[in-house]
Amino acid sequence: MAYYIDVILPIPVEKSFTYQVNEDEARFLKAGMRVAVPFGRSKIYAALVKQVHKSAPQTYKAKEIDHIIDEKPIVTSMQLQLWLWISSYYMCTEGEVLRAALPGTFLLESETIIHKRKLDTIPQDQLTDAEFIVVEALHHQSQLQVGDLMQLLDRKKVLPIIARLIDKGVVQLHEELREIYTPKITKYIRLHKQYDSEVGLQEVLNILSRAKRQREVVLQYFSLKAKINKPVEALLLQKQARATAQQLKSLVEKGIFEIYELQEDRINFTGETIGSKTLSEPQEQAFSEIKKAFTHKDVSLLHGVTASGKTEVYVQLIQEHLAKNEQVLYLLPEIALTTQLIKRLQAYFGDKVAVFHSKYSLNERTEVWDNVLHNKTSAQLIIGARSAIFLPFHKLGLVIVDEEHDSSYKQFDPAPRYHARDTAIVLGQLFQAKVLLGSATPSVESYNNALVGKYALVKLVQRYGNILLPEINLVNSKEKHRKRLMTDFFSDTLLRAITDTLAEKEQVIIFQNRRGFAPIMECMTCGHTPQCPNCDVSLTYHKYRNQLRCHYCGYHMAVQEQCQACGNSELNAKGIGTEQIELALKTLYPDAKIARMDADTTRGKYAFEKLIDAFETEEIDILVGTQMVTKGLDFRKVSLVGVIQADSMLNYPDFRAHERSYQLIAQVAGRAGRTAKRGKVLVQTYNPYHQILQQVSVNNYEGMITDQLEERRQYRYPPYHRLIKITLKHKDFAKVESAASWLCQSLKNSLTSCEVLGPETPVIARIRNLYHKNILVKIGNKVSPKEVKRDILRVQVSFKSIAQFRSVRLVLDVDNQA
Repeated sequence: MAYYIDVILPIPVEKSFTYQVNEDEARFLKAGMRVAVPFGRSKIYAALVKQVHKSAPQTYKAKEIDHIIDEKPIVTSMQLQLWLWISSYYMCTEGEVLRAALPGTFLLESETIIHKRKLDTIPQDQLTDAEFIVVEALHHQSQLQVGDLMQLLDRKKVLPIIARLIDKGVVQLHEELREIYTPKITKYIRLHKQYDSEVGLQEVLNILSRAKRQREVVLQYFSLKAKINKPVEALLLQKQARATAQQLKSLVEKGIFEIYELQEDRINFTGETIGSKTLSEPQEQAFSEIKKAFTHKDVSLLHGVTASGKTEVYVQLIQEHLAKNEQVLYLLPEIALTTQLIKRLQAYFGDKVAVFHSKYSLNERTEVWDNVLHNKTSAQLIIGARSAIFLPFHKLGLVIVDEEHDSSYKQFDPAPRYHARDTAIVLGQLFQAKVLLGSATPSVESYNNALVGKYALVKLVQRYGNILLPEINLVNSKEKHRKRLMTDFFSDTLLRAITDTLAEKEQVIIFQNRRGFAPIMECMTCGHTPQCPNCDVSLTYHKYRNQLRCHYCGYHMAVQEQCQACGNSELNAKGIGTEQIELALKTLYPDAKIARMDADTTRGKYAFEKLIDAFETEEIDILVGTQMVTKGLDFRKVSLVGVIQADSMLNYPDFRAHERSYQLIAQVAGRAGRTAKRGKVLVQTYNPYHQILQQVSVNNYEGMITDQLEERRQYRYPPYHRLIKITLKHKDFAKVESAASWLCQSLKNSLTSCEVLGPETPVIARIRNLYHKNILVKIGNKVSPKEVKRDILRVQVSFKSIAQFRSVRLVLDVDNQA
């Protein structure tokens, strides 16, 4: 009898594929194990087994698998359920979810290996120069990869050369699957058993009576062993004893030392733990209310003002769940936040803390995955960015989503375009775990869910230690310009406040939500602005690199000394970026230590950590930053926050612009005055009478939510309507236009119960040489989203069956955030 397996391939194909296995393989294989399978003409992929069965596919003959990769499942049944929900809800394939979920070390794909054929003679006169170089290289190396040839020949297109060599019978190809993960192996040293006693030590010293340096190494070994009270690393002993590798080798050859190897995790906690802090009365009350709410609700929303001590409430909850031997997932929107929080939580929970985010290497993420999979004590509390929801939990008891309002929880590209907060709630339901959402400025959707009783609502309205919320003042930039009281882009009020703060040895944060030096470089004669050749945007000027850069596709060019249109040399930077603010402050305050936190200065693995540590230890006086500085960071000495241009956020063409503006200003204001002294916030704006700015200046969150909910009800936006944005992309403008018109009309005909808007040209109509068109589907609360999605997918199939539209790319974004 034939046996079959259904597998998920790490590619965007609609359905799972079926492969044939023998009886022994069928008995051994389990869902969640990887197998190497052939796909297409020659490729081999590491695919994930979904199920083993006896039903042959109806429409094609099942191929046999190449080989089994894993001895045990690397993915749990709960994960497969979650992936199925994500692919269904967010309208993507399980292969796309698999690629997003698994660390890259598990996503194996065969490489094309080039071998020289065993020929007596190679007709060198028939070879081109490029072909001859390849053959010569294969004389010295038994095999080459395609990437090797690209480097060797210094060209991107090498496949035609390989094809010609195959036709001439010179080379042959085969596909090879290679493991990427390499475990960390550490060498340890120990004394041979026969010498592991006081008598033995004396015997060793007698043996080494004439080898003075080796005697010192042995004595250093005993000293080190007593000091650290754990196995001694060979490298550490070599360093401490100032010994050479040869001296250690000689001691091993004499049978005095033994060297052994251990596989270890790359990330280990080495500090000491301390007890958690005692909760204040408001914190204790919030903690009790959350526990009570969890008896009848699975999801609670903690609305706690900035610096109210939400983290300490989380710590108490974490302690209770760890005591029950349950796993806890702590989600954060930004890697910058994990940097500061890791130290705090490691101080409380020691080596039970594991960290999972994209700044860690593939090997490090693989080790965390493995520790969570095997429920090790080193992975009981997992701190991570949005991708941490994909980890293979076994006994998940609590999920904390901190700063739940943050838009960084939404994945935009590539698919799956999931929202980590919403997915975390589904993950909690699968494990029957409790979910706690926390924020000083909850999202409109979450707060509405609490108001209608879907979530429990707990409030923490006092700052820790009864410290007052910062004083927020609006500075009228228009009036200041009229009275000529502006220096560069700083009002006299802000400069006076910065001077006073620095005089009192306190710190300042300056917020501007745009990186680079200036968004536009303009010719003063003809008004020409350098544009990106691939996108419909102007190039942003980065003075530090002396570059004009596109923030969408990465295209860059050196700054031109003359205008490309008229040749004039008078070029002027328009607009304000963090780099320009940093340089201006260095001119105004030459004695102050000034740093910048944005995407340009935090590219390295430890860049966040270095910047935050420097600011915490007061090595930096003024920190200039984008929205990275607004999110949950805790700095003790910050007493002043300045917002340079509040209007740019308010006037963004997005139905969430007002909500996000309130959240950003309130969050960055919350960085000020977190200890004894009340903080001060100065918001520069051309429209100080704007409703949102007035509300944020008096911390009127409820007023903002009431207004936003009424606006959203009126214009049919979330939480009263669900959104699905469909984006069409193609390099041919006419083709994307006709495709969008056809698709929009078909959707209007099919989705009679929904509102279909478009097709519309977005603000930036072309990105990476692809023209964009948007269609927006609004689904009312009384309409079934499942049926609407099914109809959209049906229309999509019809769309793809039309030959002229087949090359147009469709992107489906469920619960679109912009």
